[in-house]
Amino acid sequence: MKSFLTLFALACLCSGQAQAIGRRATVPFAGLPRSELQVITAKGRHEFRVWIADNDQSRAQGLMFVKELPAGEGMLFLFERPQFAAFWMKNTYLSLDIVFIAPDGVVVNIAHDTEPLSVRPIESVAPVKGVLELVAGTAARIGLAAGDRVVHAAFADSPVGYQQAPPPTRP
Repeated sequence: MKSFLTLFALACLCSGQAQAIGRRATVPFAGLPRSELQVITAKGRHEFRVWIADNDQSRAQGLMFVKELPAGEGMLFLFERPQFAAFWMKNTYLSLDIVFIAPDGVVVNIAHDTEPLSVRPIESVAPVKGVLELVAGTAARIGLAAGDRVVHAAFADSPVGYQQAPPPTRP
């Protein structure tokens, strides 16, 4: 009986740890700031909740190793200065729509339905201040096209200025 109780207690403990690990997995970027943004297309205004990747470490990580992303969520990569940007899908298991955004919030170009795990470069056609990654098919669903607008504090024509997050602290 003592062995059974010990085994039962161990199983409960492991179950609790597995549940905690599962909860952590659903918040893959717990250390990154979150923000709201709007995408304005001919079909209307579309709200998204995004993680902000605004330093070298978070931009390098991106959405790598993420296996699912809810509709209405994504990641916004921000650069200090406008630059040509190139992304790849190495270690990225999701197909994405990658939206390249000029400093004024205007969409420059979009890579639709990217190929997961590919190392082929996906590039902007002009210097950008930000790049928005959304679940593949989102751009088509909302009618997003070059020339549409992304409204977020990071872009010049948005109502509030954006302040870069401080670098992550080391444990």
